Amino acid sequence: MELIFFSTAFVCGFVILQLRLPPMIGFLAAGFILHLVGYQSTDLLQNIADLGVTLLLFTIGLKLRVESLTKAYVWAPASIHIVLSTALFSAFIMLLAQFGLPLFTDLTLQTSLLIGFAFSFSSTVFAVKVLEQRGEMGSLHGKVSIGILIMQDIFAVIFLAVSTGKVPNWYALGLLVLLPLIRPIFYVILSRSKHGELLPLFGFFFALLIGYQAFEFAGLKGDLGALIIGMIFAPHKKAGELAKSLLNFKDLMLVGFFLTIGLNANLTAEALFAALIIVLVLPIKVILYYVLTNQFKLRARTSLLSSFTLANFSEFGLIVCALAASNDWVSGEWLAVVAIAVSITFILASPLNTSSNDIYVKLEEFLSRFESKERLDQERPVELADTKILIFGMGRIGTGAYETIAQHYPDAVAGVDINQDSIVRHQERGRNVILADATDPDFWQRINHSEVEMVMLAMPKHIQNISALEQLKASGFDGQVSAIANYPDQQSELEKMGVHSTYNFYLEAGSGFAEHVTEKLFNKPI
Repeated sequence: MELIFFSTAFVCGFVILQLRLPPMIGFLAAGFILHLVGYQSTDLLQNIADLGVTLLLFTIGLKLRVESLTKAYVWAPASIHIVLSTALFSAFIMLLAQFGLPLFTDLTLQTSLLIGFAFSFSSTVFAVKVLEQRGEMGSLHGKVSIGILIMQDIFAVIFLAVSTGKVPNWYALGLLVLLPLIRPIFYVILSRSKHGELLPLFGFFFALLIGYQAFEFAGLKGDLGALIIGMIFAPHKKAGELAKSLLNFKDLMLVGFFLTIGLNANLTAEALFAALIIVLVLPIKVILYYVLTNQFKLRARTSLLSSFTLANFSEFGLIVCALAASNDWVSGEWLAVVAIAVSITFILASPLNTSSNDIYVKLEEFLSRFESKERLDQERPVELADTKILIFGMGRIGTGAYETIAQHYPDAVAGVDINQDSIVRHQERGRNVILADATDPDFWQRINHSEVEMVMLAMPKHIQNISALEQLKASGFDGQVSAIANYPDQQSELEKMGVHSTYNFYLEAGSGFAEHVTEKLFNKPI
């Protein structure tokens, strides 16, 4: 049965990918198609989906620092938005009930508030997938989006504890005391897990046993436990490597999650109509995100991209409705309403996020009128000084290029990266690295690159290099451009766009190794 599920997901995902849309839409469509022809979700598929969500939260924790949640531009918009959007959706639902629409007429004020609360959340799974596909997890708007979602998860845990009567037991206090004490032991185990197949197994062990099961045993939400355990490992130097080792496992299991949404939906005309009506309110929810984040000194682009990332309904709504249905507060058809609404918003939000930069460029003049005059440190103008060579993306490849060039031209090279933590590490090592987003149209307006002679695009995602190249050309840059690629077809695409030289680091790593060995053996470069 699962073979049929995943085969259908592959076919639908492949077709959608050819249309230049995220495969995620195809996975959702596969679930609905399978349901329409008579298939139902299985226990195994549900377990795979739950495992994918748990690993997702664990990997989010690996990239998250606690201090990021204490920023006013994260916790304040998240808290205010929950209240306002719950009131908005519940009022809209009560209004529909007055018109005698099916499924709405039997709802009370309390159940309307409950459903409104469910629709106030945004999907963590969707947001992370979109940010990862675009390579923007380390960007400011990515961090703001994830921070807001984490705050929403905290509200969700509190709600579930209150509504189900499930309160933390004494073991929760033990976890609170014990985890900080034994963290050094965890670090030693991670360091000794090296780089092979033991590393992803380490991730499974700590995410599922130490994280999920331990927190469930203590009367807390297991997924929250996986997130917290991930955050405990975030400062470790191998946290990034651990996250990468789990990437393919997590992505495959999340296919199961998207399939279950469609497979579990009881499609009826009334449920479809109700879902379409509720989706009409989504733009107001997105506008609320934009207005609230904009009020806390974020630039218009940062607020807009964060709002687009959160422009969806959450799978958490299914949990809330399942709880309400089990207590006979709402009919079981509301599960289908929420599932359909979640799916529709995923389908709408995917192309919206793909075109987010283009949309911003068109709306920039209008949106900039409402920006705060005071800017955060992360969004102030960029100074290039006497830089001749500019490297975008200071990961392993970018750093290696920087070090090689700096040996000969130490004052002429500068690096650019979107990750604040990465910037700090580079600056501590004496490198001239600045914080900026190469895909941000505003970035190219805030710098003077007339003295720059060469730009090197070394960002890890191909789509990032393509977007930066488009912005670079639009800004009038007439110097040399080189870029990295993973595959020959990506090299061809870059060359057609005017890149002077491309470097396929998979194919050319061997020649680089040979040059290194030859130089060592014969004491001269080739």
